[in-house]
Amino acid sequence: MSKKIFAFVLASLILASSHLAQAQQPKTYHVGVITTGGAWYEIIDGLRVGLRQLGFEEGKQFVLTIRDTKGDNKAAEEAARSFEKEKVDLIYTTSTSVTIAAKRVTADIPIVFCAGADPVNLGLVDSFAKPGGRLTGVFTRNTDLNAKRLEILKEIVPKLRRVVTFYDPRNPVGIESSKLAREEARRLRVEFVERHVTSVEELQAGLRALKVGEVDVFFEMSDPLVGVQDQLIIDTARVKKLPTMFNNQSSVVKGGLASYSVSRHEVGRCCSKVNLSGSNGNVNMSGWKDENPDDERRETTRHHTTIVT
Repeated sequence: MSKKIFAFVLASLILASSHLAQAQQPKTYHVGVITTGGAWYEIIDGLRVGLRQLGFEEGKQFVLTIRDTKGDNKAAEEAARSFEKEKVDLIYTTSTSVTIAAKRVTADIPIVFCAGADPVNLGLVDSFAKPGGRLTGVFTRNTDLNAKRLEILKEIVPKLRRVVTFYDPRNPVGIESSKLAREEARRLRVEFVERHVTSVEELQAGLRALKVGEVDVFFEMSDPLVGVQDQLIIDTARVKKLPTMFNNQSSVVKGGLASYSVSRHEVGRCCSKVNLSGSNGNVNMSGWKDENPDDERRETTRHHTTIVT
């Protein structure tokens, strides 16, 4: 029994169809969802749609219990510990920073993630072909889009000279994002002004301290602490006459100038089809469940959207 291999998509992990078909009382599988809030709820909506398209009914065959951390990594760690104590069947994380936190404080529970930064570089998995361990998920390449965001911004604001961004220097995703954006800014001959914040209060103070004309544009990095405060940023930018470039379409709906991003809804839908296989609690990432189970591929999403107001 210890060598028996379990292979199933995320929905099958919830349902375990081959085993439940023989069971007298089908089990309702419990998924603990940890999200940073805000636009990341779109990922959860997409997951629900994907599972429904596969024929699974929420409340009957699976239950999602959602913990909103509001961009606080300490809250993410507490949620992960709590879910492991509750013995949920798996943890589903909607951002890279939350995934890192959940992995750090748990020992045995499987984790399915959405990662905007390279999960191999961040140590979440060993490789795309053979990730090992108990984590698997979808890689959206969101941090890789920073160069394109700056390029679009340059087209919108041709006289662009100085761009300001805020991010938490403790966040590996923010560090990687800033590096890529810094390189592109150098190519575009634009000064990239980086402000470090470790709390919402520091972000508020940093935004208040900006003087009119000090910078030309606000540029959002991939950082949940900052991302969930988009309305604060939009309101401040309006007063200080700053154009804004965001990661999420929802920020433009709230009043931001522009965004360029992957479809978070589509990312969530893709997660419902992530293929898992393993034994003794280990899982392997192999992308879509298709006709050839030996054809292992990483799962990415190509749905990109540009919104300008």
